[in-house]
Amino acid sequence: MKINQTGVSGINPYQKQLNKLHDPKKAIEAPTDKLEISSAAKGMQEVSKMTKERMEKIASLKQQVAKGEYQPQPEKIAEGIVKFYKK
Repeated sequence: MKINQTGVSGINPYQKQLNKLHDPKKAIEAPTDKLEISSAAKGMQEVSKMTKERMEKIASLKQQVAKGEYQPQPEKIAEGIVKFYKK
């Protein structure tokens, strides 16, 4: 008895996978990850920088008060209060 080849016996089922791996065009067109930082997040980063500076200033003032070296300047304090409430 003789068996003739059918239409699917000559197809390599793994050939499509190999073609995908070795196709340079597909590798270039592959989507890439993208990260965008919102303006609100950028603002929060700026606030954290100001917080660090403020904490350093507070620590410096605490040291001056503890040593008795702190001399308040009433004119600058008054200017700051007026500026705050004019907003």
